[in-house]
Amino acid sequence: MTAETGEQAVRATRMRPLKMEPMNVSTRGGRLRSRAATAAFVCAIALLPGPSYAAPGEPDPRSEKSIEDIQDELNGLYRQAEVATEAYDTADVKAAEQEKRLASLHQDLSRTEDRLASLHDLAGAAARTQYRGGNLDSTGLQLLLGDHPDHALDDAAQARQALRDVVTVSESQANARAELSRQTDAAAEKLRELKNSRADKAEAKGKIEKKIAEAEQIEAGLKKEQTRKLAQLEKEEAKEAEARWTGPGSGGSTSTGTGSVGGGTKASGAAAKAVAFALAQIGKPYVWGAVGPSSYDCSGLTSTAWAAAGHPIPRTSQAQWQGLTRVSLASVQPGDLIIYYDATHVGMYIGDGQIVHAPRPGRTVTTAPAASMPILGVVRPGV
Repeated sequence: MTAETGEQAVRATRMRPLKMEPMNVSTRGGRLRSRAATAAFVCAIALLPGPSYAAPGEPDPRSEKSIEDIQDELNGLYRQAEVATEAYDTADVKAAEQEKRLASLHQDLSRTEDRLASLHDLAGAAARTQYRGGNLDSTGLQLLLGDHPDHALDDAAQARQALRDVVTVSESQANARAELSRQTDAAAEKLRELKNSRADKAEAKGKIEKKIAEAEQIEAGLKKEQTRKLAQLEKEEAKEAEARWTGPGSGGSTSTGTGSVGGGTKASGAAAKAVAFALAQIGKPYVWGAVGPSSYDCSGLTSTAWAAAGHPIPRTSQAQWQGLTRVSLASVQPGDLIIYYDATHVGMYIGDGQIVHAPRPGRTVTTAPAASMPILGVVRPGV
């Protein structure tokens, strides 16, 4: 076929009318709707926000925060962890008390059940003897029911008198059953309380671990320069706290800060022992819920120190604040406990405006300015 012939064929094809297939109206509408849905889907995808990535060299958002902001964030998380720790310690103390009371109730139940069984046997023996028309040797009855069982063997007549009062066996049975019911109810209530305390402990534990993990994640993400600046900021704040101290020793004391108050007055007696014990724990890690000997939380340290001094005190900082004798800040002495915030932190005063305390997770037992935290008040153990 020549080029001219081919060109004529093409022209003929273009001029030939197109053959249109008949289209069902519903099919046509369906195609239109399908195309519209596809277009809408494509537009929606185009408008969706994609994942944001920092451009190469763009600073991390946290690195743009000031050191003060980072410190506030960390302090806030650790404070929340400490509040949860106080709740955990309180629940732990309650659970221990409830377990002890429950064990005592179980012992009472066992004794009452034994007594009820003995009364039952004795009542049966009395009933059988009376049925036969005989006389029951009442020595056993008198031994069980008398206030002084040893006197039962001194006088047989007294034993025979007890036989005539065999009705008291049934009365004793009734009393024993009532006591058994009361003890059973009390044990069930203590068991419910114990379960609640354990649930409180579990909830507090979850909060503690969550807040500590968040704080540790922040600290792990800090750059070396940020870590250095954070440490420097803490040192500066410690100096400012020392300047704010208005208690004993604020007027230029010459004491050493190891158990002496302003003017060089040494701690004595149990207070001196408590201070010495607490200072000996310096360097041991803070662990929430711990009471030694290898680690402590804040109230674990103070309660263990005073127990070592021969004067046990309540376990938690809130119980210490509520249960110990309160004194003024102006009269604080070594061994006294300074309570902070809303009674969720405690430190032991050692003189010269200083305390020894277990500060927070990630830190160790150390000394610090007594005015480094908001003071709620002062309590004095051993009085």
